[in-house]
Formats: sequence, structure tokens, C-alpha cells
Amino acid sequence: MVKLNCHQLFDTAFEAGTVEENRLSLISVGGTFDVMHKGHWFLLEETFHAGEKAIVGITSDEFVASMKKKHAVASYENRLRDVKEFLAERGFLERAEIVPLDDPFGPTIESDDLEGIVVSEETEVGAEAINKLRVERGKKPLLIFVITMVLADDGKPITSTRVRKQEVDRYGHLIG
Repeated sequence: MVKLNCHQLFDTAFEAGTVEENRLSLISVGGTFDVMHKGHWFLLEETFHAGEKAIVGITSDEFVASMKKKHAVASYENRLRDVKEFLAERGFLERAEIVPLDDPFGPTIESDDLEGIVVSEETEVGAEAINKLRVERGKKPLLIFVITMVLADDGKPITSTRVRKQEVDRYGHLIG
């Protein structure tokens, strides 16, 4: 299984001026993307630094319901709108194929074109499970880019749950 620390990879590529020539052709990233925050922004930006094009999976309302989260989650349509707005603002939208995710794997198991997957430390085990299934099906494993969680001012990760609980804002600043 191949895992790359994206911070080291990109630091080296930026220093050498080879970011664009070292991008993978097609990479994937997925998530719920509820209450977009600094951690999501970083994850998506790093995805488009690592890949020329990206499949961006967003969990469907049905899949979110099956997760039994302890808080409300914005509708798929609202989360899709927020992701599209962010990608458009950064100039990434034309390089993205956005798909609904009805399970933890989406198109990552079957695609012959995918070369890598970008995950957070929190979801790294999911990427390992994807690669296990790919290998069992005779496909090449994906390069796994593990992104460090973005921390709030209190040193804990910024999450949608923490934003919804009004512990931190979208930028990781403490509230109250």
C-alpha cells in the first residue's frame, strides 16, 4: 500500500517548480462536506494540487441518514452548492466531476482511471479499505494522500460537528 505525506510531497514539488508536471491525471476525494470549514477548504485545495482532475464525492442524503449522526446535516443540494461555490472561487470547478456517494466507496473501487485518493487522518482507514477491495478485484491500489487535520485555536481539529455545536467558527476560532 502506498501512502504519501502530502505536505512533504508538495513542499518538495513547489521548491522544484514541478507541481503541475507531477500531478496525477485523476484523483478522488469524498466527504459529507457539511458546514464547509477551513479543514474542507484545505482538503479540496490539496486534492487539486495532487491531481489534474478530481472526482469529488459528496454523501447523498440517504447515505448521511444511514450514518446516524448526532446532529442535523444540510441537504445534499445545499452541500453540493457550497462545494461548487468553493471550487468555482478557486478555479477548480472545471477540473472536478462531482458525484453523489451512496456508500463509503463511490466510484473508487471500480474505476480503472483513478490514480490516487486524498483523505484526512480521520478517514485514512477508508482509503486502505478501498485499496484492499481494488487489489482483490485485480486493480492497482491508489496512491493515498493523507492530509493532516486542520486545528482550531484550541489545538483540536476543526469539524462540522464542532462548528454546529458553536464551539468554533469555520476558521477554527473559539466561540464564546
